[in-house]
Amino acid sequence: MARVKRRSAPSKPPSPARDLHDTQPLQEHNERPVRVYADGIFDLFHFGHARALEQAKKLFPNTYLLVGCCNDELTNRYKGKTVMTQEERYESLRHCKWVDEVIPDAPWVLTQEFIDKHQIDYVAHDALPYVDTSGAANDVYEFVKKIGKFKETKRTDGVSTSDLIMRILKDYNQYVMRNLARGYTRKDLGVSYVKEKQLQVNMKINKLRETVKAHQEKLQTVAKTAGINHEEWLANADRWVAGFLEKFEEHCHSMETAIKDQIQERLGRQANRGIIASLYAATHGSVTYTRDELGVYLE
Repeated sequence: MARVKRRSAPSKPPSPARDLHDTQPLQEHNERPVRVYADGIFDLFHFGHARALEQAKKLFPNTYLLVGCCNDELTNRYKGKTVMTQEERYESLRHCKWVDEVIPDAPWVLTQEFIDKHQIDYVAHDALPYVDTSGAANDVYEFVKKIGKFKETKRTDGVSTSDLIMRILKDYNQYVMRNLARGYTRKDLGVSYVKEKQLQVNMKINKLRETVKAHQEKLQTVAKTAGINHEEWLANADRWVAGFLEKFEEHCHSMETAIKDQIQERLGRQANRGIIASLYAATHGSVTYTRDELGVYLE
């Protein structure tokens, strides 16, 4: 008996290429991931950044998240100085689990050419207008909003790069003291000699306060055990400690003032030497004198 050869069903035609100008969301059964783009500066990368990228990644069931990061030149020109370098910011993004691809040297304002080059389906960012300081548009995302490729994400309240910098500036002295205690020099931290000595004195005062408080608590225990009137003893102890610390801080302030006066006097003397030397050279011609020779006339 002859075998009957079955005719195979016609193969499914390939899906047509997606028009980049199509604003309709991609269907879930489409094999190609939706290419979502998010950009920013990402200085001092924090969980607010990570949450925004997580939202962008989860816009569609199958998302390929591209993250653009502007370089130092553009950022310094249009926004201001960053704490981290461009390479440090790129590397921070590469270690975020929501990011599939990092695009360095991202443009400040998106163009159709950039969208076509990277086959971007949607751009994700919070909906607040982002003023374009480059002057190319009123809003950095004005173009993608007009062509229907903008997807909104939500900001995380209470955390931003500016907030983190403000926290450091608010407690500037404490962070300088912290790093001085860890071995950094005043030159590393960019502080003056007088500032360094002032902070070192403050560190010693704080340590002294902690030591006195610890001993005070021990003496309170002893007084209670011995049956001494606790309230009376506590009032006397507090008065003594406050008076001691006040005298100590007053002495430190006087010492700090004396150091400042000495430094200012030396700087003033050096400035006067420079002025007199310049006048002398102007009236006597271009004659070179050593520091010791000038000192004979200027001391």
